[in-house]
Amino acid sequence: MQTSMTNPTGMWRRFTAAYAAFLNHLVVVAVAILVVPVTVQITSRYTELIPAYIWTEEMARFLFIWTIMIGAMLGVRNAAHFDVDLLPAMGPRVNAAMRIVSRLGVLVIAVIFVIGGIEFTRFAWNRTSELAELPLWLIHIAWPMAGVTWLVFMAEQFIDDFRIASGRTSDQ
Repeated sequence: MQTSMTNPTGMWRRFTAAYAAFLNHLVVVAVAILVVPVTVQITSRYTELIPAYIWTEEMARFLFIWTIMIGAMLGVRNAAHFDVDLLPAMGPRVNAAMRIVSRLGVLVIAVIFVIGGIEFTRFAWNRTSELAELPLWLIHIAWPMAGVTWLVFMAEQFIDDFRIASGRTSDQ
């Protein structure tokens, strides 16, 4: 992680740092809650202790999807989710230029998630899930939210990399 992300200066960087901290807490809560319906489902399936509840499968699926999407958001924030080292380190300026090129691919995917995710959410807007009767937009909105979050986090990274690639410092 770059220094500008670990020591946020400026209002925008403080906002993104606070948003990332919120997402970190949210993923922990989502995983903790995910344990409950999965445990109920397993217990009811293999014992006679409690009746089999169908809603647990749907609830687990919803939470699992949200956990994955929040994890992907944090992965982009930490520049780790879509990062693959194929070339050896070649110096700060060249490395920054290579990161810019690779992040352009992530940018395309983020835009697809935003545009496609909005349509995906519209499709589910007036629909409910069959078992728990939850509004489906609650799960579908994870896609455009992930795309927007990626764009927010990548904007910071692009700025830092452009500064490094142009020979200027990455500090704000």
